[in-house]
Amino acid sequence: MINISKLYCGQVTPGDWLRYGKKGSGERKDEVVPKRASKRRPIVVWNITRACNLKCVHCYNDSGASKARNELSTDQAKVVLDDLAQFGVPSVLFSGGEPLMRPDLFELIGYAGQRGLRTVISTNGTLITADVAKNIKQRGVSYVGISLDGIGQINDAFRGVPGAFEKAVQGIKNCRDAGVRVGLRLTLTARNVQDLVGLFDFLEAEDIERACFYHLVPSGRGQIIADEDLTHAQSREAIETILAKTKLFKESGRKTDILTVDNHVDGVYVYLKLLKEERGRAANVWKLLTWNGGGMYSSGVGIGCIDFNGKVHPDQFWWHYDLGDVHERRFSEIWTDSDEPLLKGLRNRRAYIKGRCRLCEFFEACGGSLRVRADLHFHDPWAPDPACYLTDAEIGLDAEKKEKLQHSGEVFRMPD
Repeated sequence: MINISKLYCGQVTPGDWLRYGKKGSGERKDEVVPKRASKRRPIVVWNITRACNLKCVHCYNDSGASKARNELSTDQAKVVLDDLAQFGVPSVLFSGGEPLMRPDLFELIGYAGQRGLRTVISTNGTLITADVAKNIKQRGVSYVGISLDGIGQINDAFRGVPGAFEKAVQGIKNCRDAGVRVGLRLTLTARNVQDLVGLFDFLEAEDIERACFYHLVPSGRGQIIADEDLTHAQSREAIETILAKTKLFKESGRKTDILTVDNHVDGVYVYLKLLKEERGRAANVWKLLTWNGGGMYSSGVGIGCIDFNGKVHPDQFWWHYDLGDVHERRFSEIWTDSDEPLLKGLRNRRAYIKGRCRLCEFFEACGGSLRVRADLHFHDPWAPDPACYLTDAEIGLDAEKKEKLQHSGEVFRMPD
C-alpha cells in the first residue's frame, strides 16, 4: 500500500507503525513496532468462504453462490487462528466471497480477539444491517473495508446485482452509526476512472475516513475485464487526480486517509513529484519508501493469503500457485519453509528480478512492485511489472542499460 496522505501530505495515519516503523501511529500496547520491514510477520488475508451474494465482474477468486468444497470447519478455523496468534501475525483480514455469509464469522472473530489478534473485515457491505454493525463493534473489529467501485449504476454494473450501491451505502452508514471504523476499497478501471472526482465528492459527503484505490490485478474473473485496465497514461492521470484531491482534503482539515494499492510505482511517482514541488520533504519520503521497500517486503513477506479451500498463497491474487495447505500443515510452518522456491525468490528479489526493473534507479523504493502481475502477464514472476507507467528516462534506463538487457535476453515488451 502507498499511503498518499502520509507521503504526499505529511499526515500521521493509522498503520504508520507497521508500514514505516513509526511509533505512536495506531499500534496497540502489546504490538511491537518492527525495526525492519523485512522482519514483519504477514498480514493474513483469509478468504474464509467462497459464498457471495454478488457477482462482481473483477472478483480475483471467482466467488459465487456456493461454498467451497474443502472449506474449513469452525473447529479447524480456530486451530488456524491459534497458530496465527502464536506466529505473531499483526492482523487477520476476513474476506471472501462475502465473509458475512459465513454463519460462524462472528464466533471466529471473537475467538481471534481472545487470542490477541487484530481483526479486519473486507466486505461488499450489502449485508451490514444496523444489528450486524453493532455486532462488529462489540466484537472489537479494528476496521471494515467496503468495496465500492463507482457511484450508483456504475457500481451495480461491477457487482452484477441491481441495488448493490444503495445497500452498500446503507452498510457504511450503519457502521458509522455504530462507531465502527470504516473505509472504501475501489478498483480503478476504464469503467470508473472518469468518475474519480465524483468518488472523492462521495467520500466527503459521507464523511469516509479511509479510501484505498486499487490498481487492477487480472486474477480470477479479473482476467475477463483485463482489457479494461488503465493505460499507462490513464494511470498517471488517475494518480494526479488522487494526489490533487488528497491535498485539498488536507488543506481543508479533513482526516480522510487516502491510499493506493497493488502498484508500488505510485510511491516513486510521489517522490519524483515532490522533488519538483517540495524538495525538502522529498528526502524524508525517500527514507519512508526505502524503509518499507515497496513490493520487496509485501507478497510472501508482509502479506499472505489463505484461500477458502485452505491453500496458502504469497498474496490474495496468486491463486494459481499453492505454497501449502493448512489442512495438512500449520500456516507458520508453510510460511517459514526455507526450501519453497517462490518464497525464496520473493524474499531475495534482487537475485531474481529481470528486465527494466532490475536496472531501475528506484528499485529500493519500489522493489519490483507486484510480482504476481508480472507472472500473469509475462508468465514469469521475475519479469517487469507491466503496470509500471514510468518512462525509461524517468527510471534511468539509458541506451547503455538497454543494450545490457538486449545482451542478457531480458527485453520484455511492456504494454502502453
